[in-house]
Amino acid sequence: MVPNTLVSPQPESSSSVSVWHRSRIKSKTKPRSSSRPPLLLLAIVAVATFFLHGYHLGVEDSEIYLPAIKKLIHPALYPFAPEFFLSHGHLSLFSPVVAWTAMATGLSADWAILLWYVLTLYAMAIACWMVAKACFESTRARWGAVLLTMAVLTMPATNTGLLLMDPYLTARSMSTPLTLIALASLLERRFVRAGVAAALTATVHPQMAVYLLFLMGVILVHRRIRARSLEPAPAMASLALILPGGFHLGPATGPYREALFSRDYFFLSTWAWYHWLGMIGPLAILGWFWRSRLRKTTDSFACLSFAMIPFGMLSILAAGILSSSTIFEMFVRLQPLRTFHLITLVLILLLGGVAGEFCTGKLRWAGIAALLAAAVGLGISDVMLYPASPHVEWPAKQSENAWINTLLWVRQNTPENAVFAVDSRYFLEPGVDTHGFRSISERSALADYYKDSGVVSLFPALAPEWKQMTEATNGLNHFSLADFKRLETQYPAVSWTVINGTAPAGLVCPFVQGGYSVCKLPAEDAGRGSVSRSVSGLQSAPSSSQNAPTARASAWGIPSFSGRIG
Repeated sequence: MVPNTLVSPQPESSSSVSVWHRSRIKSKTKPRSSSRPPLLLLAIVAVATFFLHGYHLGVEDSEIYLPAIKKLIHPALYPFAPEFFLSHGHLSLFSPVVAWTAMATGLSADWAILLWYVLTLYAMAIACWMVAKACFESTRARWGAVLLTMAVLTMPATNTGLLLMDPYLTARSMSTPLTLIALASLLERRFVRAGVAAALTATVHPQMAVYLLFLMGVILVHRRIRARSLEPAPAMASLALILPGGFHLGPATGPYREALFSRDYFFLSTWAWYHWLGMIGPLAILGWFWRSRLRKTTDSFACLSFAMIPFGMLSILAAGILSSSTIFEMFVRLQPLRTFHLITLVLILLLGGVAGEFCTGKLRWAGIAALLAAAVGLGISDVMLYPASPHVEWPAKQSENAWINTLLWVRQNTPENAVFAVDSRYFLEPGVDTHGFRSISERSALADYYKDSGVVSLFPALAPEWKQMTEATNGLNHFSLADFKRLETQYPAVSWTVINGTAPAGLVCPFVQGGYSVCKLPAEDAGRGSVSRSVSGLQSAPSSSQNAPTARASAWGIPSFSGRIG
């Protein structure tokens, strides 16, 4: 039974007046609150969020996004194998926008990236307020929604491999607040603003824009049905996807299959019971929100709560179909369960608003204590995810993290066209804290096994070269001089290496510090060839393990880099 303090009294004519008409009546009889969000207070919230959750340059998916930005600023960078980040980057205006900011302001790339991260946090706080304003009448409920969301902003969205918002800059940092702005505008029937926000979302993250358009379609159909006084029904017709090329029925094979199954959460059949709870639980709570007339909630609150149910159920159905047979494996990269990123985010927003409205009087301090506990818990978790790194990584020429410090030395002391070989499994090494080699060193490198496999899972054509490169450098930290000579023969463009440990005799290593060695490979320059050749043009020796066994979740044992590519 719903407590009376939470439930609004039912009007006598509620059975004959539609949700649509009630909202129109309310708009005529009640004064509108200020449409302007409290920008200064929200700026303070954004700054507090920045220091609570921290900031990390060049980690996780930044290894894909940041090189694309830096290459636009300095085209001479990354002459070797840029396909591993440009294949992804050319689909979005994210990289050009950040690069243009750096060039227009005179800031370094690292400072421009940090600036945009802070701006996206501010945009997120404003977007949360806009959704809360559409769903709640009271100011305290709106602040409850904003504060809870920002306090748990780095929590995972079930088993999607995504956080609500990352502690580093990616295209999702922009698309997430834009998505919320589009939803808030649609709920308030500001259709032009909703369309502009949705279009901007598509320019920075086309994949997330598809999910947004699907949800907007569900909301519009639901409203139309309610306006006609019919029973609500899922909007099956709103599910429309325009697929790019490269999709066909049939199983994934060879190196692409290995890369695809390294993201086992793509497959619903691999989800554990607690992952299912992370899907069904939010939908159940949202269903209760929809059916209950909670105190001082608007019709948009019920509308948004309902819309999430068919949105989520159809996503589960689509994921189940794609996981049901090997013939659909080439379609699994569509990742329909990414919709639960938005579902989880909306649930947290609405929960915060309900708590803000309910926790009054004697319960006020209990609500504040719960909010602080959530914030402290997530803050501690954020610190633990990057144990060897500062909580806030300001752009600098040196770092207390030995791996980062090594990469900064590489950036400052090696030629821009240098090509490096690093152990393809370096992401798992203690102390690395998932900081990517390319993003921080600003140098080209052979592909790595973990992060570049995320790109390969979306772009199958890269799979053969990815497999060859990652096999060539597997175990590099223990290579002998003969192994490095073999690597030079296979990839003549490679001229430098970074070794975690002691370098073998015969290598010249101008940097040895913090357990890392940066060494120049002793090949004659004439034999190196041009480093400007693309991946597809390399003349590399065939790999002896082209049909290696599938690498599943055992290679992804830690959640901090669960393949958030895209």
